[in-house]
Amino acid sequence: MLDVALLRTEPDRIAESLRRRGVDIDLDRLIALDEEVRKVRHEAEEVRAAQKRRGKEIARLEGEEKQAAIAEASELAERYRALSEEVERLEEEFRETWITLPNLVDATAADGFTEEDNVEVKRVGDPPTFDFPFADHATLGERLDVIDTARAAKVSGARFGYIKGQGAMLEFGLVRWAMERLVAEGFTPMVPPVLVREMALFGTGFFPGDREQVYAIPRDDLYLVGTSEVSLAAYHADEILDPEALPIRYAGFSTCFRREAGTYGKDTTGIFRVHQFDKVEMFVFCEPESSRDEHERLLAIEESLVQALELPYRVVNVAAGDLGASAAKKYDIEAWFPSQGRYREITSCSNTTDFQARRLKVRTRGEKGTHLVHTLNGTAVAVGRVLIALLENHQRADGTVAVPEALRPYVGFDAFSP
Repeated sequence: MLDVALLRTEPDRIAESLRRRGVDIDLDRLIALDEEVRKVRHEAEEVRAAQKRRGKEIARLEGEEKQAAIAEASELAERYRALSEEVERLEEEFRETWITLPNLVDATAADGFTEEDNVEVKRVGDPPTFDFPFADHATLGERLDVIDTARAAKVSGARFGYIKGQGAMLEFGLVRWAMERLVAEGFTPMVPPVLVREMALFGTGFFPGDREQVYAIPRDDLYLVGTSEVSLAAYHADEILDPEALPIRYAGFSTCFRREAGTYGKDTTGIFRVHQFDKVEMFVFCEPESSRDEHERLLAIEESLVQALELPYRVVNVAAGDLGASAAKKYDIEAWFPSQGRYREITSCSNTTDFQARRLKVRTRGEKGTHLVHTLNGTAVAVGRVLIALLENHQRADGTVAVPEALRPYVGFDAFSP
């Protein structure tokens, strides 16, 4: 959530950020509402003060003068009640729109509104060339008996998959390998809850805008997370963090759930876009002046992981109009997918500045009292996407798929074989 003070002091800055995102919000109406709230609240305070003064005078009065004073105090009380209700109504009208405003776009974020506008930062590694008819991950997964979407559809419906056999062992090894590397980078491993209260989703900026993408459990007033970012961010909600402890870095492993509403017909083959997947997520709390460096550090860690997996990839600076509500800037790493003949996202990392911290009330102490921290998040390993990329890029003519050398001690085999 943005600081309301920006609306009063730098409305043009908000307007420019909204323009870059392609978001149409009536800022003039918000400015007018904010001014009206302050005006009516001031009037209510004056009426309340007058009521209190009159109340003190009543005890010293007698007769008709006292009755008149009582009547006047009653009128003031009624006026105060009406003004208070008006303040609440105006505040709610203001809040309903204000909470929909996304974070301010960083000046260095790419311009544009769709993923086609993302700006390539670098490209690493060469896409593989095959001297045999190569297969997509769905075909390989079936041949090798490591992915089963047919039975998953029978059990759970469309966009689910079983990862089995050597595929399951790869997941366990991949997660352990990634966690060990992140611990060496100063991250604390976490297995957070996947069911959270609404405050966690609001606090991280997924509500109200992305509500349709979230699975709800109405009976228990809980929601399934689409990323452990949600539960990791809310871990320190309503806390004042020790400045000596910053930055605080967590690596969370969780199953993630997304409804994928509005994506019917897109990426339906195999397990590229599913409703349930496992992921190792990095999350950072830091001082505001450190968040740019932390963002670049997250990207460097992600790159080191993808390089160790021997995958060709590119890094893109995500276009402003394609950013999530909480992100000021985001990098995606896109691996080469031979079956699609293009790069597709396998990790991302975002600097959300103080947007989430303001909603979650996560602060730290400084020379001038407490102030909000900055938060960042980044994907270390999205298991399904990585499995796809490994199968497709490392397939061999004999039908086997090579396992990257870095993973072999963790999975117990050198290649997937039928």
